Amino acid sequence: MSLRFLALGAALPLLAGLALSGCGTQNAKGAPGAQHKVTAPAGAKDPKTPLPWGSKVSSSILPGDILIADSHNNRMLLVTPQKKIVWQFPAPGKPTPLLDDDDVFFGPHFDEIITNEEGDNVLAIVNFKTRKVVWTYGHAGVAGSTPGYLHTPDDAFLYDKPQGQLVTVADIKNQRILFIDRATHKIVKQYGLTGVYQVNPPTSYAAPNGDFPAPDGGMLVTQIGGNDAIWLDKSNKVLRTIHFPSDLSYPSDANFTPQGNIICAFYTKPGAVVIMSPQGKVLWRYSPSQGPRALNQPSLAVQLKNGLVLLNDDMNDRIIVINPKTNQIVWQYGHTGVAGSAPGYLDVPDGLDILPAGVVPGGHNPIGGHLWSFPGNGY
Repeated sequence: MSLRFLALGAALPLLAGLALSGCGTQNAKGAPGAQHKVTAPAGAKDPKTPLPWGSKVSSSILPGDILIADSHNNRMLLVTPQKKIVWQFPAPGKPTPLLDDDDVFFGPHFDEIITNEEGDNVLAIVNFKTRKVVWTYGHAGVAGSTPGYLHTPDDAFLYDKPQGQLVTVADIKNQRILFIDRATHKIVKQYGLTGVYQVNPPTSYAAPNGDFPAPDGGMLVTQIGGNDAIWLDKSNKVLRTIHFPSDLSYPSDANFTPQGNIICAFYTKPGAVVIMSPQGKVLWRYSPSQGPRALNQPSLAVQLKNGLVLLNDDMNDRIIVINPKTNQIVWQYGHTGVAGSAPGYLDVPDGLDILPAGVVPGGHNPIGGHLWSFPGNGY
């Protein structure tokens, strides 16, 4: 998610299991490029069995392989914690059908990947096993607001629902969130008023650039113009509004942490990441102003179950992991500020997802195991 324009201008009981604890991190050992202890997670395959798809087991830093939207190289990469590329789309030497793949998320069964090509106004679903585009929505290179058209789409997700598969997307410059039936390509629901830039959720939104899954079929909508995140239930009722610190701007892709808090990146230079409670208390903030730890327009940050924070630092051409207890970078893929396409290099990585160790990508796995899997949301 990185919209490349600047926009104009009651306690609630939480779900059982979403504790309002702090960051809850564990110490991470090592530094960027260092070797880390490897341990097998519960249910992982025998580490002696060769697996063609990547990680045999998780590392002390990462719970599996990282799927990366390498947007300016117009490709997707799957990289192990040991920084080996084990899969990519398109296959090496093949022409790419992608243009500015802004985000990449595994589908509910880990057999498909959905991406929003933000600069090309298209959504695409790629079959992991065949490396073929199996579904698209939008008109390449043409922005619009009528059915079948998008204008700067962000954060497309694919859900399994009892009535069939559903795609959601934040259609930023159309000021709306769309719900699209995969089979029919029809818009079945919309949040926001098309073309109306106004901070008045749930009726209207101001440059919504995030639509992450929330518990019980809800959604967490990020507004650039409101500098906030709106927690909606499945009926589009506002449960909470999380206002971000006033000295920060351009929030990007707010989502839930494993502890039930909200983490958000800020697409600025220098950039920032915050973790906040649903009540609006800042629990952790990372915003170095200079030096190698400083961020340059980060667009997505997620907190892992081990407490570490994984994010794409877009304009620094790197994916990093930060230990919130020390505020140190403990893992990095990419060379800071150096764009490239050779192994070990990235060019504006704009999105990421995790493939848990032991999960077979391309196989029709059970729903669940995602960073944003919640009861009842089909992910």
